[in-house]
Amino acid sequence: MTILEGWDSRAWIDGPWIHRAPRRPEVRPRLLAEVTLLPWLGPQLPLPVPVPERTADGVRHLTLPGEPLADGDVEIGRALGAFLKALHGVDPVEAVAYGALDAATATAAKTAELAEFRSQIVPLLPAEVHDRAAQLLDRVAEVRTSLIHCDFGPEHILTADGRITGIIDWTDAVIGDPALDLCWPLNGAPEAVRAGVLETYRPAPDLVERSKDWARLSPWYGVHRGLRLHLADEVASGLREIRSQL
Repeated sequence: MTILEGWDSRAWIDGPWIHRAPRRPEVRPRLLAEVTLLPWLGPQLPLPVPVPERTADGVRHLTLPGEPLADGDVEIGRALGAFLKALHGVDPVEAVAYGALDAATATAAKTAELAEFRSQIVPLLPAEVHDRAAQLLDRVAEVRTSLIHCDFGPEHILTADGRITGIIDWTDAVIGDPALDLCWPLNGAPEAVRAGVLETYRPAPDLVERSKDWARLSPWYGVHRGLRLHLADEVASGLREIRSQL
């Protein structure tokens, strides 16, 4: 039996099934929400997603073929752009009814997190960048318009034979800022993938700019984690990265 340890859940493979169980009590309701959300959402999307069912430990779903995306071309980008366009276009009210985390709850959690960034991280930065740091936190704070995957990166995009075979790990699905899902495709993906996403998604300029802000925010999470776990090297390297991006 292969066991995979993630931040929110542990997973193991049993025959054709992937089982997932929450690592912390607060993860359990979000994991179980996939049982109602994904069967409703899947038919509205142009790429496969898991269809989980509840188990005594958490959930399980049939294994999707493929490996996490390691590279990609413009066709991969076009498929990702079309997928995200469809995802962000579903009815957010219905999405909440089927299990997505609602905007008010998500906003409260994000507000608390950003408040910790302000109080714990900004004071560690040079005084001359404090205003720019505060402005960055302000810009990502309030937009909550669409159903988003919320952790959309290459590790959750499965591919085989040059095509996408599935989008996995929907525990964080929430009504949020679509620019967050565009963060990696527009700022971290290979240039050909980025070009394909732009071609089929056609994001407005403000969405592109906010995706850059989410990319700038990425090292803040590492510093936040390093402060909690007393990882001095992680904090120091993260602060250097934050400064370089402000």
